[in-house]
Amino acid sequence: MTQEIIQNCPICQHTTFKPYIVCKDYLVSQDEFTIQNCEECGFRFTDPRPDSKSIGSYYQSTDYVSHNDKSGGLVNKLYRLVRQFTLRQKLNLINSIQPEKGKLLDIGCGTGLFLETCQQGGWSVEGVEPDGSPRSAAADRLKKAVVETIHEVGEESYNIITMWHVLEHVPNLQETINELKNLLQNGGTLLLALPNSDSYDAKHFKQYWAAYDIPRHLSHFTPESVNRLVTQAGFTLAAIRPMYFDSFYIGMLSTRHRDGQTNWIESIFQGIRSNWSGSKTGNYSSLIYMFKKD
Repeated sequence: MTQEIIQNCPICQHTTFKPYIVCKDYLVSQDEFTIQNCEECGFRFTDPRPDSKSIGSYYQSTDYVSHNDKSGGLVNKLYRLVRQFTLRQKLNLINSIQPEKGKLLDIGCGTGLFLETCQQGGWSVEGVEPDGSPRSAAADRLKKAVVETIHEVGEESYNIITMWHVLEHVPNLQETINELKNLLQNGGTLLLALPNSDSYDAKHFKQYWAAYDIPRHLSHFTPESVNRLVTQAGFTLAAIRPMYFDSFYIGMLSTRHRDGQTNWIESIFQGIRSNWSGSKTGNYSSLIYMFKKD
């Protein structure tokens, strides 16, 4: 593996960092990676990290459930069961933002399940997916081409752009946010779903917290760092919504990382505690951020 070292904070460009936590890649390599904390703005990011030529190998696992509709195990089966419900929730959220159906772009669309739900709900949909296998599955599902990068999208002007747990995988944050802004109509909405490294469950499970998911997750956001990154590109934060189920799923994976097997009772208990804590602080395990293009 070849690595790259971050010289400047991806959000504020500051050059002084402090190690925040060291975590292991439990999915593929068992390698350890350091998460740094910017001393200026508090943004957390994996550093050093695999370079663009190496990162693909860290996604090659049948347990990477967002890229595989048939991955095994009880946890993944429960994930897919809950996903049927959350897909409808996401469509309802989209429709509440814009009742009149328009054009929607999903970045990192995986196998296209969310886009299929929106397509069936009357939306005109497009997808971007870098990984060839899920991209092919999405194209088959949608009966239309799915492109590899946002550079291939063209000059389309979308009403809504979504990234469901995708921005944390993106190496060039500011460049990506600016490109998405150019693809949105004036008054359009950017939806970002992201893990929250300031959540109760992140603090409870520490280095075993599954949503660190290093080195696939290059960035480890908090509400403050998300807001700073996106608003400095000319967006306005309109609302933040919790993702209640994530704390339970992440708890199941986190106890498996720590103990070698899933502790169901602790996972459920800590999921409840995380959501209860989030109701007081706003720091849920995962959050959906809704930004309007100014």
